[in-house]
Amino acid sequence: MPESSPTSALRPAGLIGAGLLVTALMAAAWYLHGSVFYGRTSSWPLISGAVFGFVLQRSRFCFYCGLREFIEERDARPVLGLLAALAVGALGYAVVLGAWVPFPETTQFPPRAHVGPAGWHLLVGGLTFGIGMALSGSCLSAHFYRLGEGSLLAPVALGGAAGGFILGFNAWEFFYVRALTEAPILWLPRNLGYGGALALQLLVLAALAFGVWRRGIVPSPRPAMERSLRGLARAVWVDRWPHWLGGVLVGLLGTAVYLRSTPLGVTSELGRLARKFGGQAGVVPKNLPGLDEFPGCGTAYITEVLFTPNALFVIGLVAAALAGGLAAGQFQPERPTWPRVGLALVGGVLLGFGSMISIGCSIGTLLSGIQAFAVSGWIFAIALVVGVYGGLKFRRALGQ
Repeated sequence: MPESSPTSALRPAGLIGAGLLVTALMAAAWYLHGSVFYGRTSSWPLISGAVFGFVLQRSRFCFYCGLREFIEERDARPVLGLLAALAVGALGYAVVLGAWVPFPETTQFPPRAHVGPAGWHLLVGGLTFGIGMALSGSCLSAHFYRLGEGSLLAPVALGGAAGGFILGFNAWEFFYVRALTEAPILWLPRNLGYGGALALQLLVLAALAFGVWRRGIVPSPRPAMERSLRGLARAVWVDRWPHWLGGVLVGLLGTAVYLRSTPLGVTSELGRLARKFGGQAGVVPKNLPGLDEFPGCGTAYITEVLFTPNALFVIGLVAAALAGGLAAGQFQPERPTWPRVGLALVGGVLLGFGSMISIGCSIGTLLSGIQAFAVSGWIFAIALVVGVYGGLKFRRALGQ
């Protein structure tokens, strides 16, 4: 989606639609907060998901888009935004984890954090996920927010991802026995302390940012915002936010979400539904040893309520992205070609399979994992970058 220009016009109809959606989200959060079955622990996922979706849509925060624009166009800004999210989140996590687990050298790991086994399964999952991103055109979180922009490829990719989860469930026992049970859980504060782990990660992120800045292109800043109420409204609702701002906000939100509930992640509900309906259809094994014992984007059955916390998070994400798309005039359904539909479907399958094997995606395993100082997040990230690079070359070979 091209960036809006500073002179883009405000659209009253779009703003009214966005206002109605925001009002509906607030009313739903209020209802959930007072509900006997849900309560405030369910209103928070809806609100935080809405904030996340709005930030994604407004700043175009997307791991695939950032990597693609740097690889193909040498635009350094999106990748610098991604690195900013990791740095800000690491700072926030260091504060939270230091209060929750004051002595990291003990055998205790931080509760609920995406700190998983650092095994070769992450290389398979990350590589597969990266190729899936390149073929489908987005990571899973971006496919969700692009639903709000009217993308007709996003439902295809998400449907393919559900099928990929089913394939992953059938392959789970193989990876569990040969990779996860033998892989160590490597958490940087265990050996370096919080100060050492934070310093190391910030040093690595700074080195990566410097390399991206040197090799890439940073276009000239856009003209300053008009200093008026109309200019402020246009900057918030119409013009694309700077990539660095999106990264900083995602990092702050990641810390707040972890403090209140669980780490950021978007695949739990999709995987849970694939597991549920696949099990009912007899295409998912009943016995998935150890799966629900590992931290990450869990897929265990939850039968007490209709909407799980992750489902509410995703609903808020899509609704807020739709509000942003309507206000900015970026709700633009388009008729994709059949080759692109096929790539979206195949890419979606790879996204789902990679997420299943890695117990998370670019948001859960990579973003939340690295922010929590997990080596597993770095392994997944390296494999993902390689997968995106290879997937882009394959797409170019196909003429797509």
